Amino acid sequence: MDNAPWLTILGWGEDGPDGLTATSAKILQDAEIIAGSTRHLDLLQPGCNAARFCWPVPFAAGLEPFLALRGKKVVLLASGDPFWFGAGTSITQHLQPEEWRALPGLSSFSLAAAALGWPLESTECLGLHAAPLERLRPHLGLHKRLLITLKDGAMAQKVAQYLCSVGFDRSELTVFERLGGLHQKIRSTRADGFNLENIEHPALLAIVPSDGPALPLANGWPDSAFSHDGQITKRPVRALTLSALCPKPGDVLWDLGGGSGSISLEWLASDTTLTAFCIEQNPDRVSRIRKNARELGLDRLQLIQAQAPEKLHDLPLPNAVFIGGGISDALLHTLWHILPAGTRLVCNGVTLEAEALLINWQLEKGGELLRIELSQMAPLGSKRGWKANFPILQWSCTL
Repeated sequence: MDNAPWLTILGWGEDGPDGLTATSAKILQDAEIIAGSTRHLDLLQPGCNAARFCWPVPFAAGLEPFLALRGKKVVLLASGDPFWFGAGTSITQHLQPEEWRALPGLSSFSLAAAALGWPLESTECLGLHAAPLERLRPHLGLHKRLLITLKDGAMAQKVAQYLCSVGFDRSELTVFERLGGLHQKIRSTRADGFNLENIEHPALLAIVPSDGPALPLANGWPDSAFSHDGQITKRPVRALTLSALCPKPGDVLWDLGGGSGSISLEWLASDTTLTAFCIEQNPDRVSRIRKNARELGLDRLQLIQAQAPEKLHDLPLPNAVFIGGGISDALLHTLWHILPAGTRLVCNGVTLEAEALLINWQLEKGGELLRIELSQMAPLGSKRGWKANFPILQWSCTL
């Protein structure tokens, strides 16, 4: 133990020191400073003589003074498993590997799954104690099971109200209070009949969603999923476009001329490791894209109000680029100059001028041209016929 790093991150349960192993108890006994929230520090035994560092709110305000404790023997108390939606990574990302060690405890997710008999490997676990409720949206659907952390007890009712607002009002909710301790409490209700009061922190919520308007798992969401002013890549074309963009884990997308943001948002919905930068110059459309991102739980979208190629030099280089509006010879020349080899480029053109431009660039640079001609059934007098949409020419290539 003499060669131990200066910081030990200790998983801390609701029983406080009563639930510690002999090793953890010895680490606490030898500590010069013990850090944690007020709730954690209040569980320490009266005979503990270490100095206390009470972590402030917001969390970020405590980082600088805490890191200034280097050189002391410091123990940080963190709920359950510090590296599952806990404080662990927020701190260790500022440290060298040899500066810290962690002794995790049982996570609240594990305790809740054990109480319910749920298989944790197929249960969605979300940390919503410091995130917007809309992040739930992509995960709601029949036969799903969710466990979410809560900022406080009052948040449980807000979750119930949110579920009702998006059509999952018959969802079954189980509220866990002070899991793993002597004062543990488990109560159940339905979202549309939420009647639980005096919910104690820390709290966790289990959700079994009812049947409702779940978001599709395949590309080509209904156009009605997005607020738009008509400037939207329509559902069948969007599915073909995303197929051509070919998102892969960790990829970055530039969406130039975002419109409603539908391409960027469906790109992000494909995988949590994906990143999208959406460039749109129209302020009304920027507001609409931001609203779509928030309501669909995809607020990690990076939205920039500008006209491409403005701001592009300030962005991380992409793996894929989509041009849905404002295509020009100058823009393509700029992209060809700044994009690295291997970047996938997809352009959709509707006008004759855009078609001519894409045909010329394909002749020079290669790639594939796809003409998309779609017709929809429409009334024709007393009968029915086909109403053709404007044809779209899609050029896709790899630089």
